[in-house]
Amino acid sequence: MAGGTWRTQNKIRPGVYINFQSEGGLGLNVGNRGVVTICEPMSWGPVGQVMTVQAGEDTTPYCGYPITAPQARFLQQIFLGTNRTAGAQTVYLYRPTATGSAQATAEISPLTATALYPGARGNDITISIVAVPDSEDQFTVNTIVDGAIVDSQTVAQVGELVANDWVTWSGSGAVTANAGTKLTGGLDGTVEASAYTPYLTAIEPYGFDIMVYDGDDSTTLTAMQSFIERICAAGQYAQLVASFSTAPDSLYIINVQSGLVLPDNVTLTPQQTCWWVGGAEAGASYNETLTYATHPTAVAPSPVLTNTEVEEALAGGELVLTADFDTVHIEQDINSLTTYTQTLGKIFRKNRLIRLCNTIANDIYQQFSANYLGVVNNNEAGHNLFKSAIVGYMLTLQGQEAIQNFSADDVEVLAGTDNDSIVVNVAIQSVDSIEKIYMTVTVS
Repeated sequence: MAGGTWRTQNKIRPGVYINFQSEGGLGLNVGNRGVVTICEPMSWGPVGQVMTVQAGEDTTPYCGYPITAPQARFLQQIFLGTNRTAGAQTVYLYRPTATGSAQATAEISPLTATALYPGARGNDITISIVAVPDSEDQFTVNTIVDGAIVDSQTVAQVGELVANDWVTWSGSGAVTANAGTKLTGGLDGTVEASAYTPYLTAIEPYGFDIMVYDGDDSTTLTAMQSFIERICAAGQYAQLVASFSTAPDSLYIINVQSGLVLPDNVTLTPQQTCWWVGGAEAGASYNETLTYATHPTAVAPSPVLTNTEVEEALAGGELVLTADFDTVHIEQDINSLTTYTQTLGKIFRKNRLIRLCNTIANDIYQQFSANYLGVVNNNEAGHNLFKSAIVGYMLTLQGQEAIQNFSADDVEVLAGTDNDSIVVNVAIQSVDSIEKIYMTVTVS
C-alpha cells in the first residue's frame, strides 16, 4: 500500500497521498496513540529482534530486570506519563548487537549452564543442586537470580534438564549435588553506530508514534533523522525524540535539551530525559498539549535555565524543562522547526498540531486504504460517499475539541486527472491550548 505526500498527480501505485499546509456508510474512526520504539543497549534480552512490551507488563523477560530496577529505568520513564496525560501504552524494544558481548557460563561437572542471552546480567545467575531426600539418584536443580529461585527441576541425568527463561544446559551424565555456583564471564560489549542500521530496517514495518534515541552519536542521529523524514514522506507519520548538538529544524524532530533530577538524587541527562518526553509525546492525544505538563516525581530540571536562556531555547526549537511551584514541567510542547514558509507556517512547531495531523493522516491512510481503494466507484456517488466519511470524521474531531469552525463545505472531493484518481481538499482550523494569558487588573 503506497502513501505519502504529493505535488503533482503523477503517482504510479494505488494509495492515499496527503498534504498538510498552512491556510494562505463506510465510516472512519479516530485512531489511538501511545506507541514508542527504542533501540536500547542492554545487559539481557534477545538480540536483533523487535520485542513488544505493554504498559503494566513484567519487564523482566525483555530486559532482565523488573521495572523498578535502575537498569529498567528507561522503560519506567517511557511508561510514566505526566500529571495530566498518559505515557506510552506499547514499546517496540530492540536490543542491538554489541561487539565483544558474551554469555555467562558455569561448569558443574558434568553439567554446563549457559546464560540464555549475552550480557552482564548473566553473572547474577546461580545454579544450586540439592539431593532429593529418600532418593539415591534424584536431584533438584535450582536456577537462582537475585536470591530468588526462578526455575526448579528434579532430574537424575543432565540430559533431562529443559532450558528455562535464564539458562540452557549442556553435558551428559548423572547430576551431582552443588551448594551453589555463580555464572561468570557475561559481558555487555560495545554497541557501535553501525548496529542501529539493522534496527531501522527491522522497525520500519511497524506503526509507531514516537522513536526515541537516548545516545549522542552524531552518525546515529543523522541516520535516525533521515529515517523518520523518509517514512513520513512515504505516509507513515511519526516523530523522533532525541537530543541534538545542532538544531535539526524539523517538525518531525523533538529536540530535548534538558535533564531531570529524580528523588533518589539520580540526574538524567538530556539524552536520558528523552525516555520520559518520548513516552509522554506518544501518550498525549491529538487534542492535548504537554505545555506545562509536569513530571510526576522529578525534583528539578538540569540545568536550571534563566529566563533569557529559556527564551533562546524556545526560539531555537528546543524542548526544555523548567520549574515552578515545586514541580518540573515542559516549558512548551514544541518540535525543532524554526524555518517557516507560506505552506509550513509557525503553527507547525506545536506538537499538538503535529499529533492532530499525524492522527488524521494515519487514520485516512489505514482505514480508507482498507475500505475505499478498489471498492468505491470513481463517480459522483463515490465522491459523495468519500466526502460523507471525511465530514463525519472531522465532526468527531470537532466534538473532541481538536478542530473548530468546521462544516461540510470545508470538504471537497473532485475527479482527478486520471480516470482512477480523485483529489480531496479539506480545510480545518486546529484548536490550540491557552499558553499565554494577558491580564489587566484595575484597582480602585
